[in-house]
Amino acid sequence: MSWKILLFGAINLICTGFLLMWCSSTNSIALTAYTYLTIFDLFSLMTCLISYWITMRKPSPVYSFGFERLEVLAVFASTVLAQLGALFILKESAERFLEQPEIHTGRLLVGTFVALSFNLFTMLSIRNKPFAYVSEAASTSWLQEHVADLSRSLCGIIPGLSSIFLPRMNPFVLIDLAGAFALCITYMLIEINNYFAVDTASAIAIALMTFGTMYPMSVYSGKVLLQTTPPHVIGQLDKLIREVSTLDGVLEVRNEHFWTLGFGSLAGSVHVRIRRDANEQMVLAHVTNRLYTLVSTLTVQIFKDDWIRPALLSGPVAASVLNFSDHHVIPMPLLKGADDLNPVTSTPAKPSSSPPEFSFNTPGKNVSPVILLNTQTKPYGLGLNHGHTSYSSMFNQGLGVPGIGATQGFRTGFTNIPSRYGTNNRIGQSRP
Repeated sequence: MSWKILLFGAINLICTGFLLMWCSSTNSIALTAYTYLTIFDLFSLMTCLISYWITMRKPSPVYSFGFERLEVLAVFASTVLAQLGALFILKESAERFLEQPEIHTGRLLVGTFVALSFNLFTMLSIRNKPFAYVSEAASTSWLQEHVADLSRSLCGIIPGLSSIFLPRMNPFVLIDLAGAFALCITYMLIEINNYFAVDTASAIAIALMTFGTMYPMSVYSGKVLLQTTPPHVIGQLDKLIREVSTLDGVLEVRNEHFWTLGFGSLAGSVHVRIRRDANEQMVLAHVTNRLYTLVSTLTVQIFKDDWIRPALLSGPVAASVLNFSDHHVIPMPLLKGADDLNPVTSTPAKPSSSPPEFSFNTPGKNVSPVILLNTQTKPYGLGLNHGHTSYSSMFNQGLGVPGIGATQGFRTGFTNIPSRYGTNNRIGQSRP
């Protein structure tokens, strides 16, 4: 296949060289505009060679999606260059209208048939997959639409021609035939009436047909390069997403994104949230099976539903804070003397205080906990002393009395603590 493409490329270069010499000898800008189609055939052969090279390449870690977008870029560049050539012909034709040169018809008709024969032979001999796909997927040009209207009228008279002219002709074959027809008319009018201005008019017609044929293809390939979703598959993708959302175990389908990777291939990514008891591999297999009918390259991220747990701290907690044995807890300040407290019941001696269940100004309300780091860390465990401690020793350490002792433990330290339930007195203030 590659040697065949290279052979046609070499023949194209030879034909292009002869045609450019004939364009200079005849001084015909219409033949020059038609020769640009032969140069476009050379670009199409290069695109076909790139496509053949891509089929032999496999995705790599650097290019995880493969090299399919390279042929899209080649088609876009070829069509844009053809349109630039048509704009150059329009500019030269505008200058010729001011001063029309004499046209020599000696090689005009010969060059026309040589270019037409080679262009048709190249298109019919080599299957150019990228341009074949773009010509069918892109919107029709104005030339195709007018020819289709004429073809319907003609096929109404001769039904056998419907397989050739309908639904629409190949745009490349159509522009080659239309350009050759314009050059034949130019040759006849110059030979009969020496009407040299018809050469400039034919050049403008060929340039407009070239621009109108290449523009829809460049727009389509440009949209592929911009990673857009094809309009004709949006409805099918929405239907598949709804089907995936109804699968067993699927709670939500979100962050779905689909784009065109290459000609005829879609890529996409989707996030699927499932139940905690659902089988991840089973759900992944079902989701992939549903979407693979349209999306050839698919990335599915599945995560289980996670219940929200209440946060213990109001701010972000470092990893080292999780080890409580490595931190000191601020002890409650000594609010009253030990003489005013009953060591047996660890309650205030005076019964005049209101019951705790009727106090709404609860100690610790609207006060943020404070945790301080300890410079001495322990490598293992929480640092708890296992075993019993006598009840009397607890009183000696102050653990039996609220607010006394206990410089380390699993209690939240507060900076401002009221002296008794139901009041909001600070340290050093006398109780009424």
